[in-house]
Amino acid sequence: MCSRMILSAGFVIAFAAIPVLGDDAHHASGNALKSPAFENFKALAGEWEGEVKGGENHMAHVKYHVTAGGSAVVETTGVGTAHEMVTVIHPDGEDLVLTHYCMLGNQPQMRASTAGDGKSVAFKFVRVTNLKSEKAMHMHDATFTFIDKDTMQARWVLYDNGKPAREETIMLRRKK
Repeated sequence: MCSRMILSAGFVIAFAAIPVLGDDAHHASGNALKSPAFENFKALAGEWEGEVKGGENHMAHVKYHVTAGGSAVVETTGVGTAHEMVTVIHPDGEDLVLTHYCMLGNQPQMRASTAGDGKSVAFKFVRVTNLKSEKAMHMHDATFTFIDKDTMQARWVLYDNGKPAREETIMLRRKK
């Protein structure tokens, strides 16, 4: 009986602490969530259209969605096609982290500083999961440039055989 009461008291204390811990976690990430860079990504919410140049030129249809209580932005390209891909961007301390879920079957992860005005955000390669070999093809770097509230450019660098193989530039305009 005594051990049941102690166990019950432990659960009550643990659950009572959750809002406090959650509040501390919010404050710890508050600076990154308010960075101009991340705010620019959040402002992309909606549908975008544009042209991809470099490699195989084609039209692009991209959707941006803010999720997870405003703590992440999901980019979906090629919706409903065999080439559909998802990229998730979220703050991590003073930086932004990007994970690209590629149609090649790998998941490159990149990191960018949030210093500055956030008009251009350059993500640099950190690591990649599910890569078939060290020199297999994967996206390596990405730079997003916010031109105005309805125009942005993304530049992606594709690596193959351990070195830059192709650069694709996507000029996007908000779909009206």
